[in-house]
Amino acid sequence: MAAIKGAELIVDFLIRRGVPYVFGLCGHGILGFLDAVYDRRDELQAISVHHEACAAFMADAYFRVAQRPVATFTSCGPGSTNLVPAIASAFMDSSAFLAITGNVPTSQWNRGPFQESGRYFQGEFVNVLRPYVKRSFQPTRADMLPLALRQAYTLMLSGRPGPVHLDVPLNVFVETVEREEAERELWECPISSRAGADPADLQQALRLLLEAQRPVIVAGHGVELSQAETELLLLAERLSIPVATTPLGKGVIDARHRLSLGATGRNGSYPANAATRNADVILALGTRFDDRSTSSWLPGFTYRIPPTRLIHVDIDPSEIGRNFQPAVGIVGDVRTVLRQLLEALSSCKTALAAQAEARRAWLAKIGEWQRKWEAHVNEPRRSEAVPIRPERVISELRAALPEDAIVVSDVGVHHNWLVSAFPAYRSRTLLQSFGFASMGFGVAGALGAKLAAPERHVVSVCGDGGFLMWPGTVATAVEYAIPVVWLVWNNYGYCSIRDQQLGYFGSGRELVTSFVEAKSGRLLSADFAAMARAMGAEGYTVERPGDLGDLLRQALASERPTVLDVRVDREIRPPATASWELPPLPHPLPTFGWQEDQV
Repeated sequence: MAAIKGAELIVDFLIRRGVPYVFGLCGHGILGFLDAVYDRRDELQAISVHHEACAAFMADAYFRVAQRPVATFTSCGPGSTNLVPAIASAFMDSSAFLAITGNVPTSQWNRGPFQESGRYFQGEFVNVLRPYVKRSFQPTRADMLPLALRQAYTLMLSGRPGPVHLDVPLNVFVETVEREEAERELWECPISSRAGADPADLQQALRLLLEAQRPVIVAGHGVELSQAETELLLLAERLSIPVATTPLGKGVIDARHRLSLGATGRNGSYPANAATRNADVILALGTRFDDRSTSSWLPGFTYRIPPTRLIHVDIDPSEIGRNFQPAVGIVGDVRTVLRQLLEALSSCKTALAAQAEARRAWLAKIGEWQRKWEAHVNEPRRSEAVPIRPERVISELRAALPEDAIVVSDVGVHHNWLVSAFPAYRSRTLLQSFGFASMGFGVAGALGAKLAAPERHVVSVCGDGGFLMWPGTVATAVEYAIPVVWLVWNNYGYCSIRDQQLGYFGSGRELVTSFVEAKSGRLLSADFAAMARAMGAEGYTVERPGDLGDLLRQALASERPTVLDVRVDREIRPPATASWELPPLPHPLPTFGWQEDQV
């Protein structure tokens, strides 16, 4: 019987599962794996990064766009430890990839060899990642790899997707297993995650929706993961129900659609928050009701549940009833449940006709809120002020991009502005690290998004703080000719945190949140355009609003990695139409609307 090395088995498995890329960074613990990739490099392309977290950010964004996973490779010790913020980001936002980490040889465990994790238990790196993955597998012999690979890949994509970890000691990469023996374990295990609703629950949900006077659909990231956008729109139109999204769900309904309300939460739109806090029935689809999308569960700011009756649909049973009491809780796939509802509606023609008449007053009230909100936000989009107003930056970005372009947001005040003001027209066109909010996702994830959709334009919107953490990403883009555009939102600091310091603790009480020269107190900025050119990319500084749109279009047309250093007014805060609590600090009140919209 023919023998195959452990690393060759892993590489062959990835290729057979259709994985096109492995992203990572070299090290002695991963040498055996790299040697196996070398022999199959025409079928599985390895892309090297300059920080291990960049590999995981890229893999995360790749999955969000392509809806299929890739793998990462990192070495033992600090190399794999650097994955933590990025793999946690993927885990919290239900994004899947296989993280392959090298470990020290098993023959050296308990001897304290170079870069072994764990002083009190051998080869303990699995416990570093365990809180942030669906599961860690650690095969200690080559003949354990086939079972670990099959189970890891199946687990990664079944139910709620998420990253899975495969920790491989160096010797297991180069030791052999009989190919025939391995093949007996490598059968595919397709597990359907398309579970539907119990018929009784479905009828109860349908009755609530048909009887509702002020219904709202709240569409979360689960709609995107389930690929249920078509069914969502059909149900909303059939029942004339307006649709709010969570921030992470932006794009699952076209922002221009007459039933689209925008995103909920502290940085959401006024129509979305006004509608959800005044609704009598809410159909929530694929959302976990986290604090930022719900005004920290404070009654009356984004939701009033109860008395609002909640129908909550989610693939993960742990999310139903976690933060709000449901009238109907359905554990199921969003697309399947929506199809069941649509089928059940076909026998409700009389009820539908009566219900459509009753909805007119509700939709008219929502129309008033939408006009009021548009009047409030429209003027700053045309501002010629210098530094550039945030609203103008968002407006120019949207105007320069085609509908299918992908914006990858990093974490910072620019992210708050994108949630508030960027109109997403399609699913998977605004990518965010929302649950764990890892800085670097927007900077490095843009490369993964571009590799997943090479025919589409990709723009990273990142703060100057985040870009300074991961500038080596630009070098990777140049090395592999990945034409991403970085719009660096340069406001001289970590201004989202600065604004919280000033808001919670008072004027002038700011510390380590602005970038300043210690001696002079002068605001300081790196020359990001020069940094880009030093790494072989294009780089431009943008100080006047009239220049931004043209430079964006020029950068996109160039098909070259390009950095735009955009100087943004740091004193303009996003409008607050809801709240966010950091107990025991007092929660801030909304700055727009709120008490004026009671129905």
